[in-house]
Amino acid sequence: MGTDHGAGGSPVPRTELSGPVLEVAPRLLGCLLTHDGVTVRLTEVEAYAGTSDPGSHAYRGPTARTGVMFGPAGHLYVYLSHGLHCCANIVTGASGTASAVLLRAGEVVAGIPLARRRRQQGRSSPVPDRDLARGPGNLGRALGLDRRQDGLDLCGPGSAVSLTAPWGRVGPEGPGPADGAPPAAGTARPVTVRTGPRVGVSGEGGSAELFPWRFWLAGEATVSAYRAAAPRRAESRSTSGRRSGRQ
Repeated sequence: MGTDHGAGGSPVPRTELSGPVLEVAPRLLGCLLTHDGVTVRLTEVEAYAGTSDPGSHAYRGPTARTGVMFGPAGHLYVYLSHGLHCCANIVTGASGTASAVLLRAGEVVAGIPLARRRRQQGRSSPVPDRDLARGPGNLGRALGLDRRQDGLDLCGPGSAVSLTAPWGRVGPEGPGPADGAPPAAGTARPVTVRTGPRVGVSGEGGSAELFPWRFWLAGEATVSAYRAAAPRRAESRSTSGRRSGRQ
């Protein structure tokens, strides 16, 4: 833990984020997200497919909060979860599709002291390195993200938040090696991407059979633990589980 990769590599262009969310999401693993002095290497993400996905915030169409999800690709969708944590998503796909990738967890690879100070606020016990950006709320806090970054264009010139691929590009073969170095010519990329149900999503959207849309790098200590959605109270079941507070 704690190897300082910095924010090197090539910026991820909008064209690489404009594909189907289930293709873009695993390709983001290993990418570097940098904001305000901290860089996180992404190790876990979840895909959400808008109006066709009962787990998505955008399932029922655009609202004042979810409008940014409807495109174009390459913008941040940042929302406040449970009134406590700001969680970041990267908008993907063609404009109008409302697809996005939730950034669930990562390894802080630059700016560790600053990330630790942000995460330590209000805590008496020290935060282990592996937990600095483990979980979407913790990742957002480590990076210093809040609602002010909602709608920010990652691909715009001089963007305050940068997304880079340390091996040079986000390609169809998936993420680069875990240490961020480019692979040797003719060799396979030494990573394994796992998939499974999304964390804390209720109703149909949490189905492991229908929506195994959580992606993570195998063997990474920073990947968060899976938790099913809490049982819904009887009086709240009229929504049929269609809304998720976890995206």
